[in-house]
Amino acid sequence: MSLDEQWEPGFGTIYTWLAMDRVGRIAVMVNNCFGDIPKVLLALNGAEEMLDTLSEFMWEESEVFRSYPPLKKCGFTVDLYSAWRWQGRDKAFVLDELLRDLEVRGIYSEASLAFNKGFFVYHAVEGSREGEDFPVGFDGPTSMGDYFRFLVPGEYASIEDFPESLRPGVVVSQTLDFNSKQVLSGKCINEYFCDLYRR
Repeated sequence: MSLDEQWEPGFGTIYTWLAMDRVGRIAVMVNNCFGDIPKVLLALNGAEEMLDTLSEFMWEESEVFRSYPPLKKCGFTVDLYSAWRWQGRDKAFVLDELLRDLEVRGIYSEASLAFNKGFFVYHAVEGSREGEDFPVGFDGPTSMGDYFRFLVPGEYASIEDFPESLRPGVVVSQTLDFNSKQVLSGKCINEYFCDLYRR
């Protein structure tokens, strides 16, 4: 199913979208099939193409945009992580695996999004049924489709890191602060993110 205003989360394609908080920090939001995507983004003409283009730029694979911001090499921390994906491992193990992957795959590793690009990384709670997955380290209840903060960068990206033509594909929150918000309710995505970036 293509991305438009009728799209609904469920088994199928994993989408990645980008968000900016009220102070200008940028987060990569990985929906893991079950996380909702803001309606304001779904209503954008060519939403799927915009997300693809943003993703290509983010991973330095764009055939259109050849100039990228200098790598920040700023360190990162693991905040919450998926119980389902990491199957009983502790945070130290998760961090070691991410660092190993960063060393081997460089800018193509997930850790690079925080370490080199300065993005927060949020993942949606997934699993084959409700309760199978949850963010390890979070005390409150969560449901499939809620987004949890996985990686926290040591230095922050900004909207200036993106070409001007891609900035309207970034959704903006007037209330959230990614530095303090560990979990975003999937049911409230359209309350958190009501606007696309505008100059």
